[in-house]
Amino acid sequence: MSVTKTTTIQEQIREISAELQDAANHLKDISAAVSIFGSARTKTDSPYYHKTIEISQKLAQAGFNIISGGGPGIMEAANKGCFEAGGTSIGLNIKLPHEQTDNPFQSQSIYFKYFASRKTTFFMNSSGYIILPGGFGTLDELFEALTLIQTGKAHKVPVIFVGTEFWGGLLQWIKTQMLENHYISPSDINLFIVEDDPARIVEHIQAHHQTSQDEEFQLGLC
Repeated sequence: MSVTKTTTIQEQIREISAELQDAANHLKDISAAVSIFGSARTKTDSPYYHKTIEISQKLAQAGFNIISGGGPGIMEAANKGCFEAGGTSIGLNIKLPHEQTDNPFQSQSIYFKYFASRKTTFFMNSSGYIILPGGFGTLDELFEALTLIQTGKAHKVPVIFVGTEFWGGLLQWIKTQMLENHYISPSDINLFIVEDDPARIVEHIQAHHQTSQDEEFQLGLC
């Protein structure tokens, strides 16, 4: 490996470490946060945009903070619903050459150069993941969340697909190809649910959060 390449990698490691430390400092007092993923390209007149606002509002009213990618589209709707409901609305912003612009509905804005540190911040601070329709970036975040939970590298929390029609083909493929060919275990299908009703989504997040709190309390008594 050349000196120049080695130096570049070492500098990237330092920058990623610094981004993670900065994010940890910003979020050290944040608890009960839910991450919402989805496309930056979703228009403001999309039913998914408005549904995301409703989900985010209801979660904020139930006492949850919201974390999004900080950009437009579904990310903006996630921040907006929480912000307008008086909750703590967090944006994990990353600069991209063609589409990322910060939305104005962020109580806290954290900036990243690297996807690695940005994604790690999502997964260190979320009590649940809500997945709206999106593209490659949304799928990347989704499958990393599932992988971390599947392998025990992250706590088991709700992963909720919103958009039955949009996600139907992918979920069927997971069952008929990944499961039937034994690339995943039958129990892995239970790592996620599909739910389009905002009230039921909030109920599911609340129930899991309460169960987790009860378990932590019981462990504290031992």
